[in-house]
Amino acid sequence: MSETTTLQTANESSLHYAGWGVVTAAFAGVMVSFAPIVPYSFSLFLSPLHAAFGWKREAMGGTFALAAITVALVSPGIGVLLDRLPPRRIILPSILIFALALASLSRLGPNIKQFYLTFFVLGLVANGTAQFAYARTVLSWFYKRRGLALALVLTGSGVGSIFVPPLTQWTIEHHGWRSAYLMLGGIALLGLPLTALLVRNRPDAVVVADHSAGSSTTVAAALRSGPFWILAIIIMLSAFSENGLVTNLAAILTEHGAMAQTAAFALSVRGGATIVGRLCVGFLIDRFSPQRIQTFVLLLSAVGALVLAFARTSPVVLLGAAVLGVGLGSEADVAPYLLAHYFGRKHFSVLYGLTWTAYAIGGATGPMAIGHWYDRAGFYQPRFIVYLACVAFAAVAISLLLGRPSQMPPEA
Repeated sequence: MSETTTLQTANESSLHYAGWGVVTAAFAGVMVSFAPIVPYSFSLFLSPLHAAFGWKREAMGGTFALAAITVALVSPGIGVLLDRLPPRRIILPSILIFALALASLSRLGPNIKQFYLTFFVLGLVANGTAQFAYARTVLSWFYKRRGLALALVLTGSGVGSIFVPPLTQWTIEHHGWRSAYLMLGGIALLGLPLTALLVRNRPDAVVVADHSAGSSTTVAAALRSGPFWILAIIIMLSAFSENGLVTNLAAILTEHGAMAQTAAFALSVRGGATIVGRLCVGFLIDRFSPQRIQTFVLLLSAVGALVLAFARTSPVVLLGAAVLGVGLGSEADVAPYLLAHYFGRKHFSVLYGLTWTAYAIGGATGPMAIGHWYDRAGFYQPRFIVYLACVAFAAVAISLLLGRPSQMPPEA
């Protein structure tokens, strides 16, 4: 470790270290980004939109799939820009477009094409607002406390997912779904001020000195390596299971007898559990094997899905949502950590973007599968969630194939 790196890790222990200001701003931005707002509010609008326009669940699920596919296509390009440009030049315009697109949903008419077009725009800018956009900047400021810093940023998504579902449900019930979309557009703007003031990469001189500690893997070399594709497959399977369940969870629970408020609260519990999981993982990942931690949190997500499949009472529903939240929320922390550890930071955003492509493929097909099964059966069946749990267990099995850190290229 170079002298510069030693000095950096010493500063990381101080609350006055500038990197913690970047983490604070990133936390605020992620809290009101695409990640907590769109997936966690999507299912709350299914019934109101069906009542207003008669749209089928599979057709509405297709809009979420379109957004996910768009994310898949544009994430590597956004990654290239984040590796080359100051982060604010990407994040700030993305936040503005995201907020305006959300608010425009309040003007929906009976033609579902408008719904699809808006979700296409949301997909274009999604990762410009979410943890993806902030991760590389945070990594440039941290070495020893990297896992904790990433966990704190991603905890913002958990905090957002606590207040977004009940606030959205309350607004729908008292002021209608159009007002709810306007409200979400306003919430999305809350990430602008701190991002504009504080989010910046660590000075180039320090970064260059820090790179003397090791060498980054090229993008081509990473794409030829087994660990990259193992990570990509794990992420894709996890996204299929997570988005397939979360985007339909409120509708599933209410159909199985839960009140709308309980369903919205279950989404909040799921989001709140991510805070506990992410903080624990952030603390542990700097001290123990990240591969083992990833396997454990994936296992938790699979168990949580199984609990929800057979839940018939409110306490069991909330228990399943909590276990699911700890697992699926924490899994997102481990992926960027492993990417930086295995392949270095020079091309981090490009590689992270490619894994988001894998995430988006899984995220697109999960909601469509559940919507298709629903339209064919006419109701949500427990075996649907069992299918998703099986996919999650497959991710657990594949995670066991990841090599130990000693087998990987040196990090930068």
